[in-house]
Amino acid sequence: MTQQGFEVADIFRSLDQVFLEQCGLFRSSEQRMAFRDITLCRTAELGGHVAECDSCGLRQISYNSCRNRHCPKCQAAARAAWMEERAAELLPVEYFHVVFTLPHGIAPLALQNQRVIYGTLFRAASETLLQIAADPKHLGAEIGVMAVLHTWGQNLSHHPHLHCVVTGGGLSADSSRWVSCRKGFFLPVKVLSRLFRGKFIGYLREAYAQDELAFHGDLQFLAEAHHFARWLREMARQEWVVYAKRPFGGPAQVLKYLARYTHRVAISNRRLVAFKDGMVTFGWKDYAHGNAQKQMTLPAVEFTRRFLLHVLPRGFVRIRYYGFLANRLRREKLALCKRLLGELKHDHVVPSGRPDESEPDPRQDSQVCPLCGLGHMIVVEQLEPRRALLAGPLMPIPRMDSS
Repeated sequence: MTQQGFEVADIFRSLDQVFLEQCGLFRSSEQRMAFRDITLCRTAELGGHVAECDSCGLRQISYNSCRNRHCPKCQAAARAAWMEERAAELLPVEYFHVVFTLPHGIAPLALQNQRVIYGTLFRAASETLLQIAADPKHLGAEIGVMAVLHTWGQNLSHHPHLHCVVTGGGLSADSSRWVSCRKGFFLPVKVLSRLFRGKFIGYLREAYAQDELAFHGDLQFLAEAHHFARWLREMARQEWVVYAKRPFGGPAQVLKYLARYTHRVAISNRRLVAFKDGMVTFGWKDYAHGNAQKQMTLPAVEFTRRFLLHVLPRGFVRIRYYGFLANRLRREKLALCKRLLGELKHDHVVPSGRPDESEPDPRQDSQVCPLCGLGHMIVVEQLEPRRALLAGPLMPIPRMDSS
């Protein structure tokens, strides 16, 4: 539980799943699964174990996590392991943060074609960064890029955008030297924006020609070629938002950023403020008005609908690597970068602190007895999950008191 005494899971449990099915809240099997997993996370239905202190006899029951990547409670362990791997890959150079955002007009199409549109976003953004960086007029080097997909705004609205962490320099064309960026400056964002727009529009046109796009509801008219062509021209006339934030500086700052962004879900439990009479209040930051801290109150059904907008297709990879960080040659090229940079051997420390989802840090020793502090918690009994429930179809979830 959070300090407020409730979590996203409690909001889900307050709703009748049969009603949600009838009102069309679930558009995909992935959304149904995320709803069920989050609802059951760390409950008896998933099984668990009983641990007993070998000194004072304290007994504790711990229930299993659902491990769904959209669950606010299940990201800390995955984040910690991932962070340790990334820490060893950081270079002693400036890092830049570049954000690619899809125009508002494309967002509805993305909801109906998540795999195609989000995949195109990764492709167009990464190719834009690599192409401009490789141009001798700008940098003339192969950079390293890590891209993280976020589909939400602070108020849980649908806002697809890509956060890219980019090395402030890269390998020369012949891989014989390291080429550094001008201090504090990466690449011209206007050039990035125009090329990104052109690439995305081009790939979208190809997807349409290959019949890879679906059109439903208000977008059905786009199935006709002349309507789609006119709509594409309208999108092409708009300014596409690409912006570069201030450079991170050293590796420690990059790690702090990664800890915040890589395994984040649409909303963390600690942002929840109140849940009463079927209404959910949560905090959000209004970037359009000077990052003002505000609160928003929504009916539980609408809160759930917005949350489920950000459930990704099964198997869709939301953290990707490009340039000399691409998975195929990452180890060899990182070793080369470090040699060229003359990096001194030193330890990178993963930033400490409580994870965003208000749960214990999984790196802490959980075996020491929390009561006496002397003994250790030993598992004495395994609690089996309710396999019939887990293997069977989605079932209605009983209501609970939301006051």
